[in-house]
Amino acid sequence: MPKILIIEDDTSFAQMLQKFLIKKGYDVEIGFTVKEGRQKLKQTRFDLVLTDLRLPDAEGIELITDIRNKVPVIIMTGYAEVGSAVSAMKKGAFDYISKPFTTDAVLKIIGSALSTVDKTGQTGNEFIDTVKKPEIQPKPSIIIGSPNLVSSASKKLEEYIGLVAPTDMSVLVTGESGTGKEVTAKAIHDRSKRRDRPFIAVDCGAIPKELASSEFFGHLKGSFTGAINDKVGTFEAANGGTLFLDEVGNLPYDNQIQLLRALQERRIRRIGSTKEIDVDVRILTATNEDLKVAVKEGRFREDLYHRLNEFSLQIPSLIDRQGDLIILVEHFLEISNKRLNKRITGFTKEVWNIFESYGWPGNIRELQNVIQRAVLLTGDGEITKEALPTEIIETPTVNNDNGNISKSEFEKEQIIKALKRTNYNKSKAAKLLQVTRKTLYNRISHYDLDV
Repeated sequence: MPKILIIEDDTSFAQMLQKFLIKKGYDVEIGFTVKEGRQKLKQTRFDLVLTDLRLPDAEGIELITDIRNKVPVIIMTGYAEVGSAVSAMKKGAFDYISKPFTTDAVLKIIGSALSTVDKTGQTGNEFIDTVKKPEIQPKPSIIIGSPNLVSSASKKLEEYIGLVAPTDMSVLVTGESGTGKEVTAKAIHDRSKRRDRPFIAVDCGAIPKELASSEFFGHLKGSFTGAINDKVGTFEAANGGTLFLDEVGNLPYDNQIQLLRALQERRIRRIGSTKEIDVDVRILTATNEDLKVAVKEGRFREDLYHRLNEFSLQIPSLIDRQGDLIILVEHFLEISNKRLNKRITGFTKEVWNIFESYGWPGNIRELQNVIQRAVLLTGDGEITKEALPTEIIETPTVNNDNGNISKSEFEKEQIIKALKRTNYNKSKAAKLLQVTRKTLYNRISHYDLDV
């Protein structure tokens, strides 16, 4: 029975992960600090270590030095810390996994790490470096790259991706929340000459202003309070590949200046260092707000906007992709059946009518979540109306041509409903609507809502 050590200071999360892995046949122990982890590693032989990147007494990355080439280490990290995770891999970590992660994802990465040790007796990058990496071929996506999609909007998007992908042009991907902007950016990378190099995604809305410079450009140990190790920034981590900046409109103005300078000079400097590093990075960005309006209002630099917008791609909302709905629904049903080990055969006619009349303000992401939830709640056979969320059943219908209400009226109603459901807590309402808090404020201002 493989023995796993989890080092995680979030007690409830650690215990939940421990229980899950024990059910899957693993022997699992928990440590809550780097110090405790070191003690357990001295006392017991483990086959694998799962450690959080940020721990109370030190960074989990420090453990890699202690056990390099002895036990594979998987780093658990947040979405905005990909650069640190890449740095960990350079120091010998086997791989990293971003929180929140699915049970399937963590089982897959654990199985991969353990099988590596079984086959070679080696761990971490020592084994990875001995394997010739196969050429990565572009992988079609059901969201934007499937030949089965029939809407003119999807076909036009696919054509544009095919044209811009082989170039090095900066691409600004726009569209509503949940339309698949990151998937589109990844498709561009996968079809480019950089496809066998890193694709690093950064959520600009999740980076605190005071940490943005470190996140983009890295830092040296001791360069500021809390800098307990050298850190590779996302520009350096993506060198030779693609850097995807999601929700770039949320980037503070001061950080926009730093980003513009890096793009113009194509070199960066870590915080605390005097050495400049040349970087060859293709920039892809995404936003669900109108950056032209942000430029006019002085919230976004015009020179940076033009630097990022050498080519633009507008991702259509789900309601504008007539004919794709049935294909997407069947696709997400297949995925949900596999993920939840179910054999749901389809949907009742009543459910199809609801799907076709609903406005899908959360777009493809909302559609996938609704189907996964319905599959979970359905025992067998077909999915019925009772397995759908009440907000879908009770929401007025929207039709592109002669509907009951316009798209803007529908969106306005959804915002008001979310605010009421959360007692006008804008942070909770934004989460419910699956948009950033800043985006919600922009939409409230756009519709001149008195809340």
